[in-house]
Amino acid sequence: MKRLDTSSIKVLIRGGGDLASGAAWRLHQSGFKILIAEIAQPMAVRRTVSFCEAVYDGQTEVERVAAVLIQDPGAADEVWDQGCIPVLVDPQAQAKRVIKPDVMVDAILAKKNLGTTRDDAPLVIALGPGFVAGKDAHFVVETNRGHQLGRLLTEGAAQPDTGVPGPVQGVTTDRVLRAPTDGLWQAGADIGDAVRKGDPVGRVGRKPVHALIDGVLRGLIRPGLTVSKGLKIGDIDPRGIKAFCNTISDKALAVGGGVLEGILRHYKA
Repeated sequence: MKRLDTSSIKVLIRGGGDLASGAAWRLHQSGFKILIAEIAQPMAVRRTVSFCEAVYDGQTEVERVAAVLIQDPGAADEVWDQGCIPVLVDPQAQAKRVIKPDVMVDAILAKKNLGTTRDDAPLVIALGPGFVAGKDAHFVVETNRGHQLGRLLTEGAAQPDTGVPGPVQGVTTDRVLRAPTDGLWQAGADIGDAVRKGDPVGRVGRKPVHALIDGVLRGLIRPGLTVSKGLKIGDIDPRGIKAFCNTISDKALAVGGGVLEGILRHYKA
């Protein structure tokens, strides 16, 4: 049987949040060349496990895998040679015209298609709702928590967005922190801090944001960002295990496994 040389396969991933980063990390560990295309001001909640943080800091690391910000797609080769993941501010993924990816992964998780088509690469995989396998992308990966999480769909669409976060120890809506109004987000706590129900964790404008449950702050968007009312700005983990803040979630790994399966299926065929 012919051995697949993953190091010769370029994968362009749109988005660098925690689920996108779980997929990027899993593919990187499998030997693929990954390039992440991001917007100029990412708003990842789980910043400690999101490669998009390189946009702000120039570089970042997720579970011993480093990502480095580049200014143009032509610099990707040098970063790949260093064993790292290049990150490029490229909202429309125009880098595809330069690096000519073998695989495109839409991991924006906007709950709708923002312009990805099957013509973007020989293989196009999309994460979550808003895409139809066989129409908008070759494959779609289910992102909703539950029995189908991480499943690779060869036809049809992922489950629609319910607007309700998946349960963690039975807690759903209350584990998510949302902006109470439009305005500037100012954090009063850090990722990894233990909080009790009612504790202030920051404010948007003059309105405070309080924890609704006991737990550990698993995620908070970067301080100083302007947010809109209702935007998800934080995540409290009721399990209370601080180490979970710095490791890729079970959900992200499952979704990444679905992406990996899609690539291997394509090349096996």
